[in-house]
Amino acid sequence: MADDDAAAERMTRDLDWNLLRSFVVLAESRSITDAARRLRLTQPSVSTALRKLEDRIGKRLIDRGPGRYELTRAGALLYREAVDIHGAVHRLSTLMRDMTDEITGHVRIALASHVVCPLFDRVLAEFHARHPQATLSISVLSSGSALASVAARTASFAICLVHQRDPKIEYRRLYREFFGLFCGPPHPLFGRTALQQKDLAGHAAVSFETDRLHDALRAVTLLRAESELSERIIGTSSHLEEVRRMVIAGLGIGPLPLHVVARDVADGLLWRLPPYVEPPAIDVHLAWNPRAALNRAETALLTALQEAIAATPIEARTYAGGLHGADIAESPMTPPPSTAAQP
Repeated sequence: MADDDAAAERMTRDLDWNLLRSFVVLAESRSITDAARRLRLTQPSVSTALRKLEDRIGKRLIDRGPGRYELTRAGALLYREAVDIHGAVHRLSTLMRDMTDEITGHVRIALASHVVCPLFDRVLAEFHARHPQATLSISVLSSGSALASVAARTASFAICLVHQRDPKIEYRRLYREFFGLFCGPPHPLFGRTALQQKDLAGHAAVSFETDRLHDALRAVTLLRAESELSERIIGTSSHLEEVRRMVIAGLGIGPLPLHVVARDVADGLLWRLPPYVEPPAIDVHLAWNPRAALNRAETALLTALQEAIAATPIEARTYAGGLHGADIAESPMTPPPSTAAQP
């Protein structure tokens, strides 16, 4: 036991934190060359840093060779811990400034593409009215990247889709939205009434990168399969705006949230396709890292969002819910109604 304590003390004293920072980039890269480019260093210097860290740790961290570059078990474990350490160090300057300046703090929000939620907008407005000196930055990322930034403590919190839950992150369902299938004006099905789901069979599709059976949009994947759309997806994006662009341009049939594109349907840019009954429901979550040391502004905004969620029934945070086939099938040009109460 004494030997173990001594070894731990030596590592704490001797480990170069810059090596850990470099290792985080190495772990997130495709090769030593890719990591060197991201770190703006030469490939030999990055290789030397990796060898030095492996010598210090006493374990091989990356299994590398011709056509092979992947973390070992020890490397995966070190990466998880190094991400936490890097996030904590990254936040030190913000925390110190918050203690000494009159600035109430900066909030970094990681947002999935095209989050449309009146409750969130209301909380933002009230937060700014109460804390006018606080500043915000909003980064639009894929849901996976948004959650990774929360885990790394580089984002105050995220609003995004969630597939696999990280036990280190806390989650609250912010709102529920429903997806339908749409096409654009150049598409042969655009403007056609009395369509049935079988009419979609074989048509090309566009979709989201998370539209996979093992990912966050599994329900949408099943919808595409039930409609027998072509298995070959012509275009993908992690951003809703780009999926919408491809649908409007006629590249293929694509899934989009009903409440988000209601105006596009009304303006004749998009055409709702069957099925009109029981559209798949997708939950969008608020996610944060309870181990992160938040500044005053971050704490205030996160608390306000949590309290707003707790005080608002899920029915009032559900958009385009409660749809009935007869209501929609009669007029696919009519924008699907939103039952969400304005919070």
